[in-house]
Amino acid sequence: MFGRILGVTLTQVLRSVALVLLPTSFIALIAWATAGSATGNTGDPLRAALWIWLGAHQIPFSLALPPANAAGLLSYLPLGAIVVPVLAIRSGTSRMIDRLDGDASLVPLARMCFALLYTGVGTLFAFFSSTTAVKPMWYLVPVFLLPITLISGATVGRRLVFGQAILYSTRIISLLLGISSVLLGISLLINLSMVKNLTLVLEPGIFGGVLLLLLNLLYIPNAAVATLGYFSGTGFAIGSDSLVSPLSFHLDAIPAFPLLGALPTGTSLLALFGIPVVIVAGALLASWTVVFNVRVLIQSLVASLLIIAAVAYAGSGALITDAMSAMGVSPWKFTLSIAIELAIGAALVLYIPRVGRR
Repeated sequence: MFGRILGVTLTQVLRSVALVLLPTSFIALIAWATAGSATGNTGDPLRAALWIWLGAHQIPFSLALPPANAAGLLSYLPLGAIVVPVLAIRSGTSRMIDRLDGDASLVPLARMCFALLYTGVGTLFAFFSSTTAVKPMWYLVPVFLLPITLISGATVGRRLVFGQAILYSTRIISLLLGISSVLLGISLLINLSMVKNLTLVLEPGIFGGVLLLLLNLLYIPNAAVATLGYFSGTGFAIGSDSLVSPLSFHLDAIPAFPLLGALPTGTSLLALFGIPVVIVAGALLASWTVVFNVRVLIQSLVASLLIIAAVAYAGSGALITDAMSAMGVSPWKFTLSIAIELAIGAALVLYIPRVGRR
């Protein structure tokens, strides 16, 4: 029985890996051929494809920057890229369940084997693609890949029961990020000329322009998290010793990246009206869950706290150099502010009717 599970699972793991790795290999090969190489080593595009695959799974990189081999870190990775591995994992898990003929007794063990094998493949990729200049942090691969694989696989087939708390907390966080995305889009339209100027500075060319557009699209979720951080009051950073918030604006220079054209140019007290929106979201969460009992509401708030903490961590990091060592929201400030504002909204729903009755 275990041999059958292992054979089916390994086949689907390799298929899921290939679904992401083959397109990234094509992109890396075209980029290598277009840009040229001083060494002409055909191993370069293969390593680049493995790095793209790892980066899509949010694996950070330790760098040695030329010419003095200064230490660098790349952990601010595009959140939008994770969609492709998630779809590949879901596809592999679905086919794995079909190959097991829907035997419910084998599926839980098969899910775990899939996650372990997928994580093992990712760890090998990180270990063997390491160079003196670029070193994927292979020891962190299980920390990132195992939860991603387990959660993605759990949404396929006979879904695991997560409970009402997870259901309503994911809805409320999705609502907040959706509103932030709309505000981000409006800001991009208002500052379209700045976006155009940042694009012209890069002079990417035709193929480079396509890659630049793709990279901007993949970083939109990061920008949505930063937008939520801005309108919730805590703000975000674009480089070390910088802060962009409604009450404080410290920003010397920005990278030539078109998506950053949406940045505000100073403080704005009007942006503080975003805080009541988050409070209203907390009240909405309470109205959804209080019909069950207060326990479900508390569980939903705790689940929202955990989800927003994960989003804050994923939406922050370092971008290669020391000057860009702080990117995105502050994980603890962002999490704390959203949690407090949601709790205030929930408390208003619970206690205002009581005060009215008194």
